[in-house]
Amino acid sequence: MGAGYNFPPPLYVVPVVITMPRCEEAAYEERRYPAGKWACVTKGEPMYEQSISMSFMKLMRYICKENSVGCYLGMTVPVLNEIHLTKEGTELEREVVTAYYLPGEFQQNPPVPTDPEIHITERAPLRVITRVFYGMTTEETILREIGLFWELLGSTDAVLRETYIVAVYENPSIPQRRNEIWFICRAE
Repeated sequence: MGAGYNFPPPLYVVPVVITMPRCEEAAYEERRYPAGKWACVTKGEPMYEQSISMSFMKLMRYICKENSVGCYLGMTVPVLNEIHLTKEGTELEREVVTAYYLPGEFQQNPPVPTDPEIHITERAPLRVITRVFYGMTTEETILREIGLFWELLGSTDAVLRETYIVAVYENPSIPQRRNEIWFICRAE
């Protein structure tokens, strides 16, 4: 991912409602995200890091003028990486969906990407249980964070076991950047 690339300061944060704030006893919180339009790229490179790097650079070009309005759209955080575990639960599936939330002014009429690999998707409302972690997001660190999170939560059927989201809040070149692992809650 573009080492040395400087993000513009975040202009927008994806809308969220915190339904269970993090407290001393719990190292996680529950949140609800509304439906909205996202620009998404799907990649299936041999390594997770390759997939997210290639997808993120495509999304940055879309954000920075490679779109039908020819203007900078504004950065939103977090950028999401949707991942799936293999049946054994010991590895990530190769296919990763990287998603950028379109700022409010573009939600009704999203600029069309010039890159055919970028798709504008209406994502349904989402309820997640989330936990912060710091550092680079490699397959190894993600699998470790998923395991640690399961230890904290204990046995529950309230969340999906095969699909997770890695939320990235800072420049990918920052070694100790803030990330989150999201467990997706089952429909109520």
